[in-house]
Amino acid sequence: MRVLVLTKRQYMAKDLLDDRFGRYRELPLELARLGHEVRGICLSYRARAAGRFDDGAADAKAAVPWLAVNLSDIGTYLKQAGKWMKDFRPDVVWAGSDAFHVIFGVGLARRHGARSIADLYDDYGAFPATRRAGALPLYRRALRRADGVACFSRRMAEQVERGGRTGPTIVVESGVRTDLFRKLDKEKCKEALRLPKDARIIGTAGALYKSRGIDTLLKAFEMLAAESPIHLAVAGDRDVALPRRADVHDLGMLAADRVPLLFGALDVAVSCYRDSPQGRVSFPQKAYEIIACGTPLVAAAVGSMNELLAAHPECLFDSEYPESLARAVRRQLESPTAIGVRAPGWAEQAALLEKFFLQVLQSQP
Repeated sequence: MRVLVLTKRQYMAKDLLDDRFGRYRELPLELARLGHEVRGICLSYRARAAGRFDDGAADAKAAVPWLAVNLSDIGTYLKQAGKWMKDFRPDVVWAGSDAFHVIFGVGLARRHGARSIADLYDDYGAFPATRRAGALPLYRRALRRADGVACFSRRMAEQVERGGRTGPTIVVESGVRTDLFRKLDKEKCKEALRLPKDARIIGTAGALYKSRGIDTLLKAFEMLAAESPIHLAVAGDRDVALPRRADVHDLGMLAADRVPLLFGALDVAVSCYRDSPQGRVSFPQKAYEIIACGTPLVAAAVGSMNELLAAHPECLFDSEYPESLARAVRRQLESPTAIGVRAPGWAEQAALLEKFFLQVLQSQP
């Protein structure tokens, strides 16, 4: 099977090629490991080095050639996408990362007689750029016309189907890199990140945005710190200013292979999210990463976390109330809960995606 991947280059505050990060890097590699021929074109909305990049797995069993193009050279992007469709002749065009790639990917596949699979790792219809560009009607139409739709959560799939889609739809959650996210020695993790050895530490990594509820964590930390000594450690892109105090540790933008060190150093890790339309279809990938590291978790009772942690309501908190988060953290510090959930790896998620591709290819056009 020949698969062409269409995605933007930067997503989730990382760069697909520079950081070797995320869903649109890992799933193509795993499909290549399964014996399929996979190529990708990534469009950068920021100026980056353009051209051909071969992304190989560490075990050298698979490699995915990427063509990187900048938005300022959109003409080249459109020309090369058409050329690759003719020269590579993919069976499947797998397009995701935002509404624009879904719209373009579905249209490109239809023009060249390939099958189209729209991939949703978030609610692209809620992205500000989608609405500012007036692309929402085109996006919804593309979802209805796609030969298949893969969603990162069950709630997202249900939303797509409520929007009028009747064709094949599957849930393919984002996985974790099991070579990185695993149980590590806490003291060594603290030493590597220069965190205080004897301190109790809570924290998180990822999108430190107000829209994701980081304010709730900061306020809850202040409540907890007023009661007894505790430290906060965070890493990631942000739109808030962190408190300037000795018990707050700002680790900046950690490389992907150092994020497990932070989770390994924490006594309690927090997954924040707002109770918003976007949040209600969410499945924060960091929750699986935290679980894979064996770190006690508390998560906002938003979206798929309600199902994931249904057996452990003590690990959930009300996203709008710092008091609720502080209570959940206290419980985990006093009596850590072992969550009986296994975080899936990328290989098993790629196997689901492969099966779906084959199902779509075998169905009547």
